[in-house]
Amino acid sequence: MAIDIVKSEVETRDNRLGAVLAFHGRASTLQKDSSKRAVKDDERIYSQCSDCSQGCAEVLSYMIRDAAIVVHSPLGCLSPVSIYERVEASSKVRGIEAPKIQVISTNIGIDSTVYGGVKILKAAVREAYDRFHPKAILIHSSCAAGIIGDDIESVVDEAESELGIPIVPIYCEGFKSKTWTSGFDAVFHGILRKIVKKPTKKQEDLVNIINFAGQDAYTALFKRINLRPNLIVPNSSVDQLAIMSEAACTISICESLGTYGAAALEQNYGVPQLKVSSPYGIEWTDRWFRELAKLTNRTELAEKLIKEENERIKPIIEGYRKILKGKRAYVYSGDSFAHYLTNMVREYGMEVVGVTTLHHDQTTDTKNPSLDTLGEMIKYTGDVERFSVCNKQPFIMYKIFSELKPDILITRHDSIATIGTKLGIPSIRANDINVLSCYDGSVNLGARIIDALNSNKFFKTISEHVKFPYSSWWINQKDPFYFDKKAETK
Repeated sequence: MAIDIVKSEVETRDNRLGAVLAFHGRASTLQKDSSKRAVKDDERIYSQCSDCSQGCAEVLSYMIRDAAIVVHSPLGCLSPVSIYERVEASSKVRGIEAPKIQVISTNIGIDSTVYGGVKILKAAVREAYDRFHPKAILIHSSCAAGIIGDDIESVVDEAESELGIPIVPIYCEGFKSKTWTSGFDAVFHGILRKIVKKPTKKQEDLVNIINFAGQDAYTALFKRINLRPNLIVPNSSVDQLAIMSEAACTISICESLGTYGAAALEQNYGVPQLKVSSPYGIEWTDRWFRELAKLTNRTELAEKLIKEENERIKPIIEGYRKILKGKRAYVYSGDSFAHYLTNMVREYGMEVVGVTTLHHDQTTDTKNPSLDTLGEMIKYTGDVERFSVCNKQPFIMYKIFSELKPDILITRHDSIATIGTKLGIPSIRANDINVLSCYDGSVNLGARIIDALNSNKFFKTISEHVKFPYSSWWINQKDPFYFDKKAETK
């Protein structure tokens, strides 16, 4: 289906990609049924916690340089802004100036719920402009604003006419999608609709890299093949976003993050998407650079880079294999990143006893099999017998980890790493997915796994002083998915 960036908002992943939040079985079963879009979401009749689309929208939009954010919500929806103080640290790692987090809330309350909050929103947009002097203002629509039914588009039109800068509505209301990664798509849709300009020229050496905030693992490598990365969206400027349409191609470091943005750029501006799995593990990184070279006519330079990097790091990886071969790992992360981590762990010769993803998209926006990261994981590294989809339910993961007792837990999310630590399982939080990408990424992850295994006594000591809050009934329950009502496939 063609992507229409003119319409006000993007369709949610639930409908567009058939996203599911609950599954347990073999990875091959999920992949086979997903290829026919035949997976029905299990019905979980009890949940301990959740997240929302607005959180994913924050991850991208709060860190756009020279932009301001107006969160049209009660004040509580703004509470996560404090965690973005970490942006300063991640920016220093990149060697760049930290972006200023320029966010205000409309703080709508009971009166606005009854009479509407358009007047307050107009005032907030004007305040953001006067206070921050931004090149663009992004408006986050919250659950409350969506329920009220405020006409945000009319505010956008009026403010753009008055202020002369892009005013970008981001429709990321949590109640609209059970899959919080829909918030990523909402941000890309707003940017493509309001900020990206029609190309006046093509910059043949410019490559869009859709990535998260963190270390810049790409500029130095790209320089060796005469390419320049346009790192988007976190830490990018409004001007960088505006020229996305002029790039030679678009790469996404995580299919879960960039499936919509990359596909929309290709369909609407003719910027081709690199249709190959992201660069995690040596073999996948080799493949990634070869495909990039084909799109940018740099095959000879890329082959030279691949040869040099393989010669440099393969002895290190062989050393890791001698230490890690046969060690049992459990991987828990976002959809595609869990597939990447599984590929990397198996390159070390480790056994993967289980994998859990936070959600699962049955397809991507381009519908290209090469971007089916679950299928690629199975093809290159084999099936996973204990594969599940679980949206951060600690009570479920407690049961799985207790049963399997892996030698190490590898996760991207601190809340899950904490569960492993409390159970005495060496656990690492692979938060910066940039630092784990490309060739040095394989070196970095292996070193962290070995360090964690060498700290086994530390984790065991912690477990001796922890008591979980679960009842004896749940502790003795044999089925971790007791509250998941299994759905029949179509």
